[in-house]
Amino acid sequence: MTEIQAGFDWSDRYLLGYAPMDDTHREFVTLVDALLKVPDAELEQALTAFAEHAVAHFEQEDRWMRGSDFPATDCHVDEHARVLVSVREVQQELAKGHVDIVRKLAQALMNWFPGHADYLDSALAAWMVKRSHGGKPVVFRRDSAKA
Repeated sequence: MTEIQAGFDWSDRYLLGYAPMDDTHREFVTLVDALLKVPDAELEQALTAFAEHAVAHFEQEDRWMRGSDFPATDCHVDEHARVLVSVREVQQELAKGHVDIVRKLAQALMNWFPGHADYLDSALAAWMVKRSHGGKPVVFRRDSAKA
């Protein structure tokens, strides 16, 4: 059995102020956390759930970008596509019995997500809020020193 990795917990630092995106990101974090923690026997189911989420998540953001003429659409869509290619490759490797690669993918996603959210998704969130409400996102975060 593969050693269980440390988890990936949701943090208010990931909030971007666009509720539909924040909700999707919470689910993303939960599903990556599952990839890190589930027993090997449950990895195929957890990876399938993550893959289905990733497709819907990225398609949703891609629709927002294209539908609103977001300036950085191509770069953002390309990054989503690269992640999906990796997920498909890992699904193929898991089907061959290579369990450890799923944990490596989860670790890579855990490392990738904060930067993606901070740069590409935060710009999209600001764009969507400006277009729908005429202003910038407002984000209330808990003081992590008191938590």
